[in-house]
Amino acid sequence: MFKLWTSSLLAVSVGLATPLSAIAQDSIDYKEQEKLHKIADAMQADRIESDIQTLVDFGTRHTLSETESDTRGIGAARRWIFAEFERISEACGGCLEVMYVSDTISGEKRIPDPVEVKSVIAVQRGKTDPNRYVMMSGDIDSRVSDVMDYTSDAPGANDNASGVAGALEAARVLTQCEFDGSIVYAALAGEEQGLFGGKILAEKAKEEGWHLTAVLNNDMIGNIEGINGVINNTTARIFAEGTRMNESDREATMRRFYGGEVDSPSRNLARYIDTVADRYINNLDTMIVYRLDRFGRGGHHRPFNDLGYAGIRIMETNENYNRQHQDLRVEDGIKYGDTIEGVDFDYAAKLTALNAVSMASMSWAPRPPANVEIEGAVKPDTTLRWAAQEEDKENIAGYKVYWRLTSAPQWQFSRYVGNVNEYTLENVVIDNYIFGVASVSNDGFESPVVFPGPAGTFSIE
Repeated sequence: MFKLWTSSLLAVSVGLATPLSAIAQDSIDYKEQEKLHKIADAMQADRIESDIQTLVDFGTRHTLSETESDTRGIGAARRWIFAEFERISEACGGCLEVMYVSDTISGEKRIPDPVEVKSVIAVQRGKTDPNRYVMMSGDIDSRVSDVMDYTSDAPGANDNASGVAGALEAARVLTQCEFDGSIVYAALAGEEQGLFGGKILAEKAKEEGWHLTAVLNNDMIGNIEGINGVINNTTARIFAEGTRMNESDREATMRRFYGGEVDSPSRNLARYIDTVADRYINNLDTMIVYRLDRFGRGGHHRPFNDLGYAGIRIMETNENYNRQHQDLRVEDGIKYGDTIEGVDFDYAAKLTALNAVSMASMSWAPRPPANVEIEGAVKPDTTLRWAAQEEDKENIAGYKVYWRLTSAPQWQFSRYVGNVNEYTLENVVIDNYIFGVASVSNDGFESPVVFPGPAGTFSIE
């Protein structure tokens, strides 16, 4: 009697017509990847510490600061970052294309006079699908209390030398591997003055037709002591917006009737990274935040989101506002300023590992499925269709269909369906679930899940 009651309750909880045998069969099953564990273990906190110290020693990295000096200012900082990427490239036999990406900005509230906003990027080309990209970014610039003060010391140790150091360390580790897709390591400029470095690079990606699957923006990944008194090195946040910024009126109407509010490509990218953290990063629990960024604030993933790309922000859970955007001083016994003493290097290495493993997994996986469609209204079954992946046809073993209850934050059920482009889930009613499809490589690496229709596509074409 008790077993019958339990089974009946479970059947009701997962769907009116889904048999229990299918539920057991369709529980999420991932293939463990030893290569990803090795990447996570390879991150070195002491190298991250050294890079942060070097960036802090430039005194200020304000966007409007000195560019001619070899020891102080934004110019010296970006030249050092460029040289460091070149050293990493030399160690891997020239596997990185290191370049500046820049434009002159003027007439803006925070950049009134002409200033060259110059970012540094390094591209590790994929061997079979080089026009497919994932990107890890940090911000070069720093600031004090007055956003227009470009002469005072602004160490910017956590905000955001930690993100740049993370990108450099990820490059050191990942350049020891070859990937099917390309990886971009970016040190973006002009963040504090209006996200200009990100805007310039996002426009370049669009103009050159990059298939940019994922932008992982790392902005403050080293602080574990919150303004709220909490000290915690075991959690991190992933900010991910919902509705696509470039959604048309027609697409908005479709979303109203077919769903997708919580299944933008950015949200499903965040779910992917959350799963990576659970499986490959020791002692780290990530919290997906259903918001573009912190309340009313922004970061360098936003310009990419504005153009329709999947982009998220990875950062610490507990911020310390005494260490952000502050003049260096002591008041009432409280020390203000973003100095290196406020950075936990082991924690920064942990979040860097999360980035590196996520990018490696996506770069060994095929492209996310394209043109995903769904049907099943007033039917007992749900059918999904998607386009063949010509760019990755040698690397595709097949596809995996995912589904979850509409109120569930993570995917609950999946079924590997082989190398087909259409599949019907029998007796799984479309009204009760959210659905998606992922590509699976020959080695078992999976792409992020794609929600059907324009609300969920990873393509901006």
